[in-house]
Amino acid sequence: MIQLSILKITEYGPWTLTLGSDREHELQMLQASIYKEVQKLFSEKNCIVFLNRADEFFVVSNGLGLEDHIQIQKILKKLFEVGLTISIGYGNSPFKANLNAYEGKKNKIILSTEHNIFGFVYDGFDSKVSIMHLDVDNLTSKRKTNSPYEITSVIFGLYSKMSKYFLEKNSLAFFMGGDNFMIVSNDEAKQSVQDFIDIVKNDDGILLNCGIGNANTGREAVKLATKSLDTIREIRDSGKEKPEVYELSC
Repeated sequence: MIQLSILKITEYGPWTLTLGSDREHELQMLQASIYKEVQKLFSEKNCIVFLNRADEFFVVSNGLGLEDHIQIQKILKKLFEVGLTISIGYGNSPFKANLNAYEGKKNKIILSTEHNIFGFVYDGFDSKVSIMHLDVDNLTSKRKTNSPYEITSVIFGLYSKMSKYFLEKNSLAFFMGGDNFMIVSNDEAKQSVQDFIDIVKNDDGILLNCGIGNANTGREAVKLATKSLDTIREIRDSGKEKPEVYELSC
């Protein structure tokens, strides 16, 4: 079972209007500052935060109860002029956890009125998080014949394809910057990742590596996924035939 907490910036519209028309740089700095603080606070509790559309954040929050969320909300309220709502949900797949959080907010299932928290907190013991960390193999070679923006276009096209493919597997893909992606996944997504790698290789000429991590918390799963990806690189650099997918569990 996986738990997600979705944070959304609120009171945004009225605040932006107070800045006048010359405000875009201010908004970008605010969003970056909030993301930094949200990542810091949740990672300290063994969670991992994914940026979604800059004004929204998805947190793999297995192991966190309502009081943990309230504690974080109190800190955020002191730091920023805008507020954030938190919608919590859980399910046997990342997408279903996302839907559960969405339904909790839409139907006003209030967990804390004072701190704007909605949804459903998971209090079971079968906590399970699977994260896949994918990167493009040897992107450096493409820089010899493609400008920076052309490479960005390729990466965003890949992200779009990845998001659609794994959403059909009830999993959620996030762009991490550079040529890195992470997928909050389930067993179905893990079992099909080699097929996705083959599709991208054959259709787009893009080579991918995928490290998978399985753990009880989001931060630990990401650590193992990245360690798996590092293992693929180590095998490649040793001159041996590398796997395209490597998996670790704790």
